[in-house]
Amino acid sequence: MTLIKSISGIRGTIGGNVGENLTPIDAVKFASAYGTWLKSQRNKENYRVVVGRDARISGEMIQNLVMNTLVGLGIHVIDLDLSTTPTVEMAVPLEHADGGIILTASHNPKQWNALKLLNEKGEFLDAVEGAKILEIAEGDAMQFADVDSLGKITKNDAYIDIHIDEVLDLEYVNKDIIEKANFKVVVDGVNSTGGIAIPLLLERLGVEAVKLYCEPTGHFPHNPEPLKEHLTDLSAEVKKHHADFGIVVDPDVDRLAFMDENGEMFGEEYTLVACADHVLSKNPGNTVSNMSSTRALRDVTEKHGGTYEASAVGEVNVVSFMKKNNAVIGGEGNGGIIYPASHYGRDALVGVALFLTLLAEKKMSVSELRKTYTSYYMSKKKIALTPQIDVDAILIQMAEKYKDENLNTVDGVKIDFADNWVHLRKSNTEPIIRIYTEALSQEIADELADKIITEIKQIANI
Repeated sequence: MTLIKSISGIRGTIGGNVGENLTPIDAVKFASAYGTWLKSQRNKENYRVVVGRDARISGEMIQNLVMNTLVGLGIHVIDLDLSTTPTVEMAVPLEHADGGIILTASHNPKQWNALKLLNEKGEFLDAVEGAKILEIAEGDAMQFADVDSLGKITKNDAYIDIHIDEVLDLEYVNKDIIEKANFKVVVDGVNSTGGIAIPLLLERLGVEAVKLYCEPTGHFPHNPEPLKEHLTDLSAEVKKHHADFGIVVDPDVDRLAFMDENGEMFGEEYTLVACADHVLSKNPGNTVSNMSSTRALRDVTEKHGGTYEASAVGEVNVVSFMKKNNAVIGGEGNGGIIYPASHYGRDALVGVALFLTLLAEKKMSVSELRKTYTSYYMSKKKIALTPQIDVDAILIQMAEKYKDENLNTVDGVKIDFADNWVHLRKSNTEPIIRIYTEALSQEIADELADKIITEIKQIANI
């Protein structure tokens, strides 16, 4: 059982010992720290926080603990109940709230849950803000409200519909052309809130939705990370129903992957590539993704005359870089679309609508669309080192070894070669170096990873 405290929130497994797992006491402590921090940001009379959750079995319990803790701090709560991460992100500024909390452990299995923390813009906290909350949680400076100053909980279950309205109003989402295409789509909602939101969106777009695991019970029917090996049922349903394609999201609906009409993966990395291709064809500009994302985004960006930039891994880092570079679209290679015309957060609903518009305009199948993009292949490996080995020193030596190549050391060591790249990142919790590579074939990607692992071993004398 595990409890992980980080600048982006607190994540852990349900049950067990206090301080070692996400117990009720830990949930209350970190909700108290967040509320205390939030009140320190502005001196005002009334504070408001939006709270929503995915469909995890523990979600209702954790949400009640969190909301009533905020009430005890004198903070008013807007309760979205079952919702999605991007819906909560959008609700925060629409409600003129001071912040938001999403109860979700994203793609982690059902025994996990987490408190994801947002600022008044509905965006994830930065490192400084997150560190301050962790500091407050370890201290005793939290002061609760007296009986006449308690907050109130107001329920609002309209926000998924409001979110869909916002998506349909986006300039480069064309409802009419989507409706005329008569798409049939299979949706795997992994028995969480994507099973509510995605079919509702498709219905509004005039798309026939075949529902698979769309009951928000929290009993995930397969590993909730939307990877090929977990999606055999979706593949079978796409072929059985002769669907145009399949859609799968993670439990909190910020990651999105597609499956083509043959039941083959479109490629999680290519979700962002396709959506960017559509947006950039209408509005040429810059893009950003993290360093471990496919080079195909750079190719598409340059095809449309824009500039691609790579950020450190992590959504808050991608968003920061997008603002700095005035990116018109960006995100992460795990199927996370960040479209500033909507909001600065990964949003599967936005991704679905953009993808459907692209497909309807191109008048081609999903497999044909995939062939229009360069095929890159990734290898993801790691090397475990002994605790005595200085991981930072190894990364410095690797950077020195490849100093004549296109090098980026913002987040580990990223080496861009002519036809491939390698990204080395150290773990923050154990003596491990993760090695990500991408090349024009799987064989070359694997060979490059193995070559780098051999070089690291030589430097470390292991």
